[in-house]
Amino acid sequence: MTQPTLLAIDQGTTSSRAILFSAGGDIIAVKQKQLTLHYPQKGWVEQNADEIWDDTLWACRSIIKEVPDEAARIAGIGITNQRETVILWDRETGRPVHNAIVWQDRRTADFCQSLKQDGHEPLITERSGLLADPYFSATKVKWLLDNVEGLREKAEGGALAFGTVDSWLLWKLTGGSVHATDATNAARTMLFNIRTQQWDDALLSLFNIPRSILPDVKDNVADFGHSAPDLLGRAIPIGGMAGDQQAALVGQACFAPGMVKSTYGTGCFALMNIGKECKESRHRLLTTPAYRINGETTYAIEGSIFVAGAAIQWLRDGLGLFKDAADSEMLATSVSDNNGVYFVPAFTGLGAPHWNPYARAAISGLTRESTAAHIIRAALEAQAYQTLDLMDAMHSDTSHDPAVIRADGGLVANNFVCQFLADMLNKPVEIPAVTETTALGAACLAGLQSGVYGGLHELENIWQCARRYEPCIGANDRKALYEGWKKALEPLIP
Repeated sequence: MTQPTLLAIDQGTTSSRAILFSAGGDIIAVKQKQLTLHYPQKGWVEQNADEIWDDTLWACRSIIKEVPDEAARIAGIGITNQRETVILWDRETGRPVHNAIVWQDRRTADFCQSLKQDGHEPLITERSGLLADPYFSATKVKWLLDNVEGLREKAEGGALAFGTVDSWLLWKLTGGSVHATDATNAARTMLFNIRTQQWDDALLSLFNIPRSILPDVKDNVADFGHSAPDLLGRAIPIGGMAGDQQAALVGQACFAPGMVKSTYGTGCFALMNIGKECKESRHRLLTTPAYRINGETTYAIEGSIFVAGAAIQWLRDGLGLFKDAADSEMLATSVSDNNGVYFVPAFTGLGAPHWNPYARAAISGLTRESTAAHIIRAALEAQAYQTLDLMDAMHSDTSHDPAVIRADGGLVANNFVCQFLADMLNKPVEIPAVTETTALGAACLAGLQSGVYGGLHELENIWQCARRYEPCIGANDRKALYEGWKKALEPLIP
C-alpha cells in the first residue's frame, strides 16, 4: 500500500525551502533558494515580499518535478515561517505595498522606549506575553501606516491586508481566497491576547492599527484552504501552520511540560513547554502559545536570542576568517581555550533575558596573543553562554529542570558547539535524526489535519536521537567560563 507524503514550506530569514516528508518523517526531497536581505539604513532590515513568494513557489514546483510519484501522494501542506516579519499588501491587486520589514529590524526602538516610559509595557506583557521591543510586529505595522504615504487611508478604508509571512504565503497559495494566520504567529504580533485567544482591542488602540487589516486566527491544525490548482498541478489541502520556533517544538516532540528544544539558526530560540496554564515570566522571557489544537492551547516560555549562526556568517563574509562555515569547528578546536576572548554577538541588540535594542556586538579580552581562531572559538562558545542565560531564567520562572536539551538548526552540525552546550548547561544535549525539525513540525501539523497521524502520541514515535553529548568539564571550569561571559556582557546590559 502506498503511503501518503507531506509537503512542508519552511520560509526562513535567509532562505525559502520546500521539503517533502514521508509519513514516517524521513526526508524525500529538499529544494532551497537563498533570500536577499536589504539594509536601507543602519539598523533597518527588509526583504522583497514578491521574492519570498516566487522562491517558495519555485521550491514547491521543483520538488513536484523531481519526485512526481511521491508528490502525487501529498496529503497536505504545512507552512512554517520566520515570525514577526511584516508584510502589507493590496487586497485587490495582491501586490505588496512596501518591502517586508524583517523581525531583526530596529527602526522602532525609540518608539518602544517611549512605550516603556509611558507605562504601557505591563499592559502589553499581560495581554500578549511579549515585551515592548521592536522585534515584534505591531510597531513595524504602525511605522508603515504612519510613514508610507497613503497607507493609513487605504488601511482604514479596508483596502489593505496585513500578515506575517505565513499569511502572505497562504494568501498567494490559495489564489487570494484565504486571509488567515495561526495562533502561534498571531501571538508574535503584540496585537493578540494570548489568554482570550483573540485580537485585542486595547492593543489595537495603543498602536492605532485598524482591525480590518488583520487575518483570521486558526488553530495550528486546521483547514487553511487548498492550493490554487494552477500553482502545483492540483488543489492540495493546507492543514498545518506554525511559526518556526513552535514548529520546531512540535518537530522535536516536546509535548510534556518541562521539555525544552533549542534551535540554532540565524538566531537562537529556546522554548520550554509549560502546559495549559498561561504564566507570565518574572525574568523578561516571553510567554507564547506552543501550539493550539482542537481549540486547546498549550503554552511555552521562550527565550529569543537574535544572533547565533549569523555571527558565524559575519566572521566568514564580513571578516573573511574562513571560506566555509564548517571550517569554524576546525579553527575553534585548533586552540586549547578562548585565551580570555569573549564575543557578544549583539549585532541587532540583545534579546532575552536582557532586552537592550541599542546594544551592539562586542569582542573583549583581546591581547597580542589573540588569533583568529580565538575569536572564532569565542563566537561559537557564545551560543552556549546565551543559552545558559535563558535556561537559568526559565528554571527560576517555572521550577522545571529539564533532564535533557533537544537541539536543532544549522549550527548543530558543529560538534564543538554541541559539546560546549552540554558542558555549559551541565545537561545532555540530543540531536535528532531529522535535524530539519522546523519543517518536520509543519509537516506533522498538516499530517494531523489530513489524518495521516492520529494524535501527538504518534509524532513522539517519529522522533529519534542521532547524537547525544554528555557534559565533561568540571564545575570550577564551568563557573570560570561563565563569569568571564557575564563580565563581557555587563557593559551592554541596561
